[in-house]
Formats: sequence, C-alpha cells, structure tokens
Amino acid sequence: MTKPKVLISDALSPAAVQIFRDRGVEVDFEPNLGKDKEKLAEIIGNYDGLAIRSATKATAKIIDKAKKLKVIGRAGIGVDNVEIPAATAKGIIVMNTPFGNSITTAEHAITLMLALAREIPQADASTQAGKWEKNRFMGVEITGKTLGVIGCGNIGSIAADRALGLKMKVVAFDPFLSPERAKDIGVEKVELDELLKRADFITLHTPLTEKTRNIIDAAALAKMKKGVRIVNCARGGLVDEQALLDALNSKHVAGAAFDVFVEEPATRNVLFGHPNVICTPHLGASTTEAQENVALQVAEQMSDYLLTGAISNAVNFPSITAEEAPKLKPFIELAEKLGSFAGQLTESGILKTQITYEGHVAEMKIKAITSAVLSGLLRPMLGEVNVVSAPVVAKERGMVVDEIVRAAQSDYESLITVTVTTERQERSVSGTVYHDGKPRLVDIKGIRVDAEFGKSMIYVTNEDKPGFIGSFASLLGDAKINIATFHLGRVKQGGDAIALVEIDGPVPADVLAKVQALPQVKQAKALAF
Repeated sequence: MTKPKVLISDALSPAAVQIFRDRGVEVDFEPNLGKDKEKLAEIIGNYDGLAIRSATKATAKIIDKAKKLKVIGRAGIGVDNVEIPAATAKGIIVMNTPFGNSITTAEHAITLMLALAREIPQADASTQAGKWEKNRFMGVEITGKTLGVIGCGNIGSIAADRALGLKMKVVAFDPFLSPERAKDIGVEKVELDELLKRADFITLHTPLTEKTRNIIDAAALAKMKKGVRIVNCARGGLVDEQALLDALNSKHVAGAAFDVFVEEPATRNVLFGHPNVICTPHLGASTTEAQENVALQVAEQMSDYLLTGAISNAVNFPSITAEEAPKLKPFIELAEKLGSFAGQLTESGILKTQITYEGHVAEMKIKAITSAVLSGLLRPMLGEVNVVSAPVVAKERGMVVDEIVRAAQSDYESLITVTVTTERQERSVSGTVYHDGKPRLVDIKGIRVDAEFGKSMIYVTNEDKPGFIGSFASLLGDAKINIATFHLGRVKQGGDAIALVEIDGPVPADVLAKVQALPQVKQAKALAF
C-alpha cells in the first residue's frame, strides 16, 4: 500500500517531521514554500496532507489544484488563512490545534500587565540611554488590585489563575461562564458594566465577533475607573484604538499593553509612540514550548486521519466514521441550525442545554449531533467554536449538557428538541429532516411551525391581535424588503404568537428597530444561517 504523503510548507518543529516518519507517513519539509503561492499551487496536487502555520495561505485556487488532498492541518488555533468553504466542498478535512497556545498566551498577558504596572520597557530604554531617572518611573503594586477578565474560557481562566496566585482579586465577564464554574476557578462573575467600574487592570480573552467588536469603545472607557490599565493579547478590534488613545491622552486610562492590532502586520498604529503604551508584535503564542506543542499535535492528528480515518479537532466536520457520515450529515446540519437559532436568541449565561432525540435519530451516533448543537449554540457569541471544540468550551464554562434518547412520541420519524436554560429563562426549539434531506423547524417554544432555515430571517414574538401581520408586512414593504417566506404560529387566539419571516438579504438595523417598536411586539431578532 502506498504511503500517504504530507507537505510541510511552513516552519514547523523538526520533531513534527519525525512524528510523520515514525508513523509511516512520507513527508517533504519545505519551510519557505508557503510564501510562494505559485510554486505551492504547482506541486500541491502530489500530496495527501498539508501542514501549515500562518505563512501559508490555503486559498481556493490552491485547494482547486489539490487533487489528492485529504487534510489540511493548521498548527495553531486560527484558520483564517484557510478557505474552509472551498476545502469543505472538496471533502478536505481542516484541522487545528485549539488549545496548544493557551498557557503561553495567558502568561504573555500577565507579563504585559506586570510590565505595565512598573513601566519596565520605558525604564529600560531610559537607563540604557545613560539616564538615571529613578524618580520618573513610579509604578503601582498589583497585590490586592482587581483584575477584570473579559472572556473567561480556556486562556482567560489560566490568566485568572495566575492573577490569583499574585494575590489579585479577579472579576470576570463571560455570558457562557456559569456561577458554579466561576466559583470553581476562584473568580467572581459580574456583568460587563460592573467589571468596567471595579477593575484596576483589564485583560481581554474573547474572540472577535460582531458582538465583541469594539467591546471596549469610548462609552466603555468612560465607565472605567480613572487610572485603569488595559491589556489585549486576544484579537485586534476588541478595543477602539482611537478611543483608547483619547482616554490615554486625557489620563483617564493610565496605560495600555497590546499584542494585537486591528491591522497586522502593524507597521503603523495610532497607539505607537505613546509614552504609556507597550506594544509587542503578536507574540502571544511565541514560545519554544508552544511552537513545539502545536507542531507535535498537528502531526499526530494528521497521521491518525491519513492512516486510520480518525478525525480530531476538525473545524469543518465532526468526529465520525466514513460509514456513519451519509446518515448523520443531514441531522448534523439540522442540529447546528437548531443550536444557532437558540444561540442567536440568547443574551444571558447558559446554565444548561438539553437535547432530546426521538425516533430513528435516537439510534444514531448522537455525540456528533450534540457537538453540532453546541457548536451552533455557542458560535454567535464565541466565534471560533467548531463541532469538535464545542463540548470542551461548554465544559470549561460549566454548562450542563443533557442528552435524552427515547422512542418516537410525535408525528415525526425523527425529532430533535433543543432546550436552553439561561439565568433568565428557558427556551425550546424542535426540528426534523424530511425525506428530501432538508432540515425543518417544526416547533418554537411549544408553538407549531413548519419552516425551512433561510439565510436571513426575522423572528418575532408578539401578542395575537388583529392588525399585527398587516403592520409588519407593510413595514417591510415600505423598506423595499422582499419577503421570501412568512410563517405564523400561536398558542391560542389572543395569546402568544410568533412570526418567522425569511427575507432577501440581511436585515437593516433601522428596520429591525421599527419592528421592535410595533405595539404588539415583545421581541424581534435578526437571524442568519
């Protein structure tokens, strides 16, 4: 049998090369090839696997040339240099190593916080310039100070643990952090406004999503106590850089330390040159140990897949066998959309998720389907969650996940019901797969519907009163928004009702605001699938 062949086109550890060879995988190590797109496209057709870091861009053009390619392995968490839709369309598994850099990134954040507190870089530059400005650099202690952690997942919880070891108080804002998990790791869970008001230092450890973009803006900065210091080792774009510069200039913010920027490589930035700012060139994952860990991990994962078919840490497919895939695929799509539906409507911390499987689907490999539910549920807030990492992320946040399997108790051959319990409410949504293989919504909060998942939808809960449908439809018509499908349901005449409308194109914010202002409306949300 011919050995599978892997190309390493970035500078991975030599230990990764040895793992491939020891496992019986042929490997070509070309650490500078990733920078040459034309050459990579020319030879990629000879390989079963491609192992990369950030320098290689696995574009649709390169993927199109990859006639034999079965797997792309990214040593690190970010896969923005891989065109995942193009890879998925060709049946190429895309893997990453989501947790290999966690300790290193958390340590870098703590290091920057300490350097910020004592003005280490500025004092070093002054001293090496022959000055002796002992009275100029008056720092602050961190003992007894309050650290605010925004995003308390894998990296954030490690940073919190290190801060507690330094005798700091730690408060955390994370909608997916349960009170039980917060207690276990020794932090106090608070809302964002309270964190901003109390924290002496703030460190960010959240992905960049539409909900977290500019989570620290001018309004948030104004709520912070005078003299606060801010550290960002997560993602550029979480902080409005110009607003931060204004707050630094007014001395409301005492200092900032950034490892990430809106535009990278950051050769110019509004924060550069400010005397109270420390900047590093995205070094969060740059330690010998982290580089070794992710390289070894990706080599093991790719070898497992190429030799045995086992799938680990795939971002575009769950861990299932080739025999199970055809039966599971439509239910995995349904599960992810049901989770996404619930996740896009959830605005407070999730305590528990219950997934009930009825009928034929209950006889399938439900762990993969559950992973798909959690992936859809968590992604609207956390961004980089996938079907493999979702169970780990849910566990880190102390979320209880229950699976219930039972014989069919409805009119459907198979039925999946997702029930989400938050700190404020409980919400259920059910779906099935028809014989045409398309996933359908069949029940929302106990109200029967029959709707496909559209790309762009408006979900409304309202009082069942005459005139609502006309007002709603007229509002969309006046905004020149075309309605593709319109689904209605109610508990009883005059009671609670829902409207689920698929429209052509995204929902403008001003139109959604007008829908929310209709007198019968209790809630209106824009959904995207």
